[in-house]
Amino acid sequence: MSKSRGRNGMLGVGGQRRNLSRGELRGGKAQAAGGDARTAAEKKKELLRKMRERNEQRTSDNE
Repeated sequence: MSKSRGRNGMLGVGGQRRNLSRGELRGGKAQAAGGDARTAAEKKKELLRKMRERNEQRTSDNE
């Protein structure tokens, strides 16, 4: 028996990886676990919009 499977081994820690098809690896039909199908660019635009709104509120409150 190998030493890596001893009591101090880390075998099996962290769960298993999901098998992805070639299309999913290339950004095809892959969906997030929550069913959120937005692209990274759409998420970034939304985040920037929210940050700008918060910034505008803070500047208007300070005046």
